[in-house]
Amino acid sequence: MDFRTKVPVKEGAPKIDHSSGVFLIGSCFVENIGDKLEWFRFKNLQNPTGIIFHPSPIRKFFQRLSNNEEYQEKDVMEFNGGWQSLEAHSDMRRDTKEECLQDLNAALQQSRDFIQKASHVVISLGTAWGYIYEGKESIAANCHKIPQKRFTKELSSVTEIMNDLEVIDHSVSQMNKKAKVIYTVSPVRHLRDGFTENQQSKSHLITALHQFLVESDRSVYFPSYEIMMDELRDYRFYSEDMLHPNKVAVNYIWELFSENWISGKSISLNVEIDKIQKALSHSPRAENSDAHRKFLTNLQRKIEEIQKKYPEINFS
Repeated sequence: MDFRTKVPVKEGAPKIDHSSGVFLIGSCFVENIGDKLEWFRFKNLQNPTGIIFHPSPIRKFFQRLSNNEEYQEKDVMEFNGGWQSLEAHSDMRRDTKEECLQDLNAALQQSRDFIQKASHVVISLGTAWGYIYEGKESIAANCHKIPQKRFTKELSSVTEIMNDLEVIDHSVSQMNKKAKVIYTVSPVRHLRDGFTENQQSKSHLITALHQFLVESDRSVYFPSYEIMMDELRDYRFYSEDMLHPNKVAVNYIWELFSENWISGKSISLNVEIDKIQKALSHSPRAENSDAHRKFLTNLQRKIEEIQKKYPEINFS
């Protein structure tokens, strides 16, 4: 007997291989997939301005890219001795206004250049709850530990989220008509909003996304939320906070993603890359020993053999 229900996953096309370029943006869950792509040496760029949970600031980011709209002084603010933008994660916080703007605009340029050549764009939606800073109209990507009383909290409607998705689709198309967009809803629960409120939020995201996908010919859905909530519903698949998927869960979801989206050739190649990556991470007992020098020589030979066959793979 099979004591669990399996979530069906549609096979994806075109497949991702080591010559592909994958741009990833959204909630922290997108970094789980991004880290796997990084480990197996796929060309990727993930969350260039940091984690973004809500579809509205993701939409704003893509609008900036497609419209060549740089960040200006009005888009950054000083708080507690540092400068940041409400459109970006606190990872982009800098000591001066000039540094903040420079790095934000550098991230835009890097993203635009990458997407123009990308084969796939992966977007993970985290929440429909948004926070609007006093005097502003748009939902913040991050509140930067600014007192909550200075924000208004609101739940985006299905229609509002659909509008965000339509703009994202149009913006990606303007930069790259061939890129396939893969959407997913993060399985991480946002219980700070409340249990019922989290369900509301995920429901709005899922409903909006599936209504949008009916009309889109470039976008598809990968069911990471459904896999975690149904197949992996047991708490042994969660980290200590009982909210985030643990390593076992991430590996399982990655396996399903690989089976359906990674080419067979690259899946086979990943076995060899995994061995090399583990060897590169190895901490020797005696760095200057003959055995370790022989180990490094053999490892370098394996790397050169792979790079000769697949020059697009870079281990540096």
